[in-house]
Amino acid sequence: MANAVTLSNKQKQHLKSLAHSLKPVVLLGANGLTEGVMAEIELALEHHELIKVKVPDEDRELREQIYATILAHTAATKVQVVGKILTLYKPSNAQKIQLPRQ
Repeated sequence: MANAVTLSNKQKQHLKSLAHSLKPVVLLGANGLTEGVMAEIELALEHHELIKVKVPDEDRELREQIYATILAHTAATKVQVVGKILTLYKPSNAQKIQLPRQ
């Protein structure tokens, strides 16, 4: 499993600005974090590189565990968490998003 990319603050700011207008592409349902949901997140990351995942769970600790599981499984980088929405970044082979230099 590849490691998550380490981002500088400038790069994170750039990704946050790109993510601002995005809608969550993956929403966790009543079944929580299933293999199907993980596969969906993987596909979305490969296709978009920068995605939002909505975790509607009310329990904050449970949400944090779900975020950690997603990050560990996908090797994506957490850009930010706003409310119940996790923003993830993982460069694909196509490298669609150009990050600013450190």
